[in-house]
Amino acid sequence: MSAQSHRLNLTASNLANAGNTAGKAEDVYRAKEPVFESVMNEFDGKNVGVRMTNILESNAEALKRFEPDNPLADEEGYVYSSNVNVIEQMANMISASRSYQNNIEVMNTSKQLLMNTLNIGR
Repeated sequence: MSAQSHRLNLTASNLANAGNTAGKAEDVYRAKEPVFESVMNEFDGKNVGVRMTNILESNAEALKRFEPDNPLADEEGYVYSSNVNVIEQMANMISASRSYQNNIEVMNTSKQLLMNTLNIGR
């Protein structure tokens, strides 16, 4: 659940900065993606979950638009905007949200089964 929460936060940050512009390509916001790794149980080597280990910044080119009247325009009249793909980010957000919801369902089902097991002896 923690990994999906990080993923949702990064996606929300990407969407919030999707329309940002800058006067130089290197100053504009670039999409960020989480990097996850499996967490193994130290006793039996089984996978017990995932954790976020790093955040990668996209190396895709910033979008270049000719807007000579924009106050952020460079000497040639170009403004650079974020390389965030809103459609990709929305699909990523839906996927992360569903994964988070599935984890909650698993936890609730496990809790209910445990409570039912404890109530058998009554």
